[in-house]
Amino acid sequence: MHVIVLGSGLLGVSTAYYLSQLGHQVSVVDRQATPAAETSFANGGQISVSHAEPWANPGAPLKVLKWLGKEDAPLLFRLRADQRQWLWGLQFLRECTPARTRHNIEQIVRLGTYSRETLQQLRTSTGLNYDQRTQGILHFYTSPQEFESALAPTQQMRELGCERQLVSADEAVRIEPALAHIRPQLAGATYTAEDESGDANRFARELVKLCEAAGVRFLMSHTITALREVGGEIDHVEATDSEGRFQRLRADAYVLAMGSLSPLYAAPLGIQLPIYPAKGYSVTMPVKDASMAHQVSLTDDEYKLVFSRLTGPGGDRLRIAGTAEFNGYDRDLNRVRCEAIVRRVEELFPGAGHTDQASFWTGLRPATPSNVPIIGKSKIPNLFMNTGHGTLGWTHACGSGKSIARIISGLQPEVDFAFTGVAARTSGVVKPSTSTI
Repeated sequence: MHVIVLGSGLLGVSTAYYLSQLGHQVSVVDRQATPAAETSFANGGQISVSHAEPWANPGAPLKVLKWLGKEDAPLLFRLRADQRQWLWGLQFLRECTPARTRHNIEQIVRLGTYSRETLQQLRTSTGLNYDQRTQGILHFYTSPQEFESALAPTQQMRELGCERQLVSADEAVRIEPALAHIRPQLAGATYTAEDESGDANRFARELVKLCEAAGVRFLMSHTITALREVGGEIDHVEATDSEGRFQRLRADAYVLAMGSLSPLYAAPLGIQLPIYPAKGYSVTMPVKDASMAHQVSLTDDEYKLVFSRLTGPGGDRLRIAGTAEFNGYDRDLNRVRCEAIVRRVEELFPGAGHTDQASFWTGLRPATPSNVPIIGKSKIPNLFMNTGHGTLGWTHACGSGKSIARIISGLQPEVDFAFTGVAARTSGVVKPSTSTI
């Protein structure tokens, strides 16, 4: 079967790889000149099953109200005359109940655990190198209230098989000595030894090489203009190449993996995807004082920031990423938000990085109200979805890619997850999925 994957980010490249491993002819189409050039370019670098508590949780509505209008807020809604933003916001509020939060954590942990295992298998079988670190992820809290609110989700994650352990402030400093500077402020921490980190962009580029060796064709600098339906199926994709020449691209099946752009291409087909762009920021800076810099990947839940250490061809660097700004498809860097991240880094790890050499980046994460991604079949028989992964695209990439490749191949996914249009498994019993797209 010939399959066209629309999008060459982490999800698109992973999908292409696993499709090729199942014997399909695969083409990947993307508007950028190189793969993983947008949201997958400079993310936080975490393979974080422990980061499973969705933004939509019982404590979120009051926080969002408190942060409205604050330029440096961790989660900022810029209210616009945008119907899609308001509808997404209402859906977000519906996901904030305790019951919905527990359901969503269950889905996110299941997919995350499977995806991490799939990545590890891929790394073992291929020898992929992407600045990976297998030292776990430490969530630390400088707010007693934030630490208290993390206890119940942490317990649920453990019940689901994510070994996120509560640790004392002293134990947190033992795990990551760079936290010694703020030991008096630490209210507590959790540690997940099985979690990992690495350079997501480098991973994607290395995986592209494996894809190309397997015969996958990459059509870069091709801007997709429309998906055309004929007789109830996708007949072709319309695109223009780098010289503006019009093309019709045809295949037997198509995978929509275009991140935050996915709903714009799905809507003309009568498919309404609950995805809205959440602009995230990252800061990358060279290490200045290695004794002050963190080695273990960290999560600062109060400020919605993650910290990773990258030591590959680009040198010894600190990567700090996070926050979310809901402002449509705006990609402008907000200096106030950039400086707020640098200020937090200096508070936690003074002198660790060359802040005067910091480089800033922003990308649009494809966020669903629940933080649960959309993976599976659509109502159009030959159109499949692998999108809406929000902040967890890197964590979920391999598991999502392998799962959608199996679905397209007529095989049962290996993980119990709420795939769209696919029979779900509960305690070994197969039952029809109620999800429809």
